[in-house]
Amino acid sequence: MDWPHEIETTYDEADFGASVGLGDRPALLVIDLINAFTDPTTRLGADVSDVLEHTERLLAAFREHDLPRYFTTVAFEDSYGDAGRFIEKVPALRELRLGTEAVEIDERIAPVDDERVILKKYASAFFGTDLGTELTTDRVDTLVLAGVTTSGCVRATAVDSLQHGYRTIVPADAVGDRAEGPHQANLFDIDAKYGDVVTTDAVLDHLSNNG
Repeated sequence: MDWPHEIETTYDEADFGASVGLGDRPALLVIDLINAFTDPTTRLGADVSDVLEHTERLLAAFREHDLPRYFTTVAFEDSYGDAGRFIEKVPALRELRLGTEAVEIDERIAPVDDERVILKKYASAFFGTDLGTELTTDRVDTLVLAGVTTSGCVRATAVDSLQHGYRTIVPADAVGDRAEGPHQANLFDIDAKYGDVVTTDAVLDHLSNNG
């Protein structure tokens, strides 16, 4: 989306959107690239083939440099008692039942070896999970976020990542949404307030030059 020049100028003049950069110990967090979201025939899904391709590139690089990698999924018990008001707001989430193929990581970017899949119930990967403990244990100072959706779980995790003290990096081509408008609007807002919106190539170049 091409933002009106006056919007960008207003943000720039008000000192929004400074760069935080990558730190010494980045980790990759792959958010909710599960079958229910990557299959465009489901109520929750969309065609995010390009997101999967760029995420695969990021995974390969983080594995090569032996840097931490984590995945998230979101799934609920049959009673949906663990879904709270979320299930009322988004009834389509009823597709996400524990133990079903819908909540498994897409096989195109499936975890390997000891890469963890963190189960969450809400948008942020931090809320109600042990992600923070994992990051502390692995001495992480930077979170690189990939996955879906930009306006939902990616944004919520980016906000919490900042609030937990992490440098937050969002490769724009490695995250996606169901519509272009929300995708672009949230990338703009993340870059202005919560993290650096960059490209997958920029992250890979950094790892190559600092690995």
